[in-house]
Amino acid sequence: METIVVSVGGSLIVPDQIDTGFLASLKNFVETAVAEGNRRFVIIAGGGRTARRYQDAAASLHLLDKEDLDWIGIHATRLNGHLLRTIFKDVAYPVMITNPDEILDAPKEARVIIAAGYRPGSSTDLRAVQIAKLIGANKVVNLSNIDYVYTADPKIDSTATPIKDITWTEFRKLIPTEWDPGLSSPFDPIAAREAEANGIEVTCINGDNLVELHKYLNNETFTGTKIHA
Repeated sequence: METIVVSVGGSLIVPDQIDTGFLASLKNFVETAVAEGNRRFVIIAGGGRTARRYQDAAASLHLLDKEDLDWIGIHATRLNGHLLRTIFKDVAYPVMITNPDEILDAPKEARVIIAAGYRPGSSTDLRAVQIAKLIGANKVVNLSNIDYVYTADPKIDSTATPIKDITWTEFRKLIPTEWDPGLSSPFDPIAAREAEANGIEVTCINGDNLVELHKYLNNETFTGTKIHA
């Protein structure tokens, strides 16, 4: 049975208010794939707007260090993770994973496993990569609200162009070298280094169009960016 590790950006779960339309689509996609019998999913929740609202509120009232900001973000991912575990209750492992090592405690027959943030210093992207490494998966799907990784931020740089295929060496030139709790990057730089070191492929796909994820999983041409060694 193939295990698909999926990092779901908080921007999809909580773009502003909770997006029940996206959650319904994700639930249908995963449960349909599980029913077909040849795949299981580990889904890691991001923090999204919930994390930023709490971080901004706290920072407006007291000078916070990066660790404080990270912990707020981590707890936001856990809230979103519990939301996912609840909507997948009929098929999900009943324990939400925070420490990546806990994936080794989950029974092999668990068809959907939900995970969230663990410790300060990185995003849930790193947890997805660490889980993939622990279970021997060589691919991670990163669902966000963009179709592609770009050569620059297209909101700022009009010359930015979409990238369909890129090596880790070239990708890491496009992103910061260090993690910051407020960082906006297609993939966490700490996670990028870990994925490169362990030969893990990451594919960035727009979660608002899960047909592209279906195409990717079935080795068809898809809209998105593949990052690899």
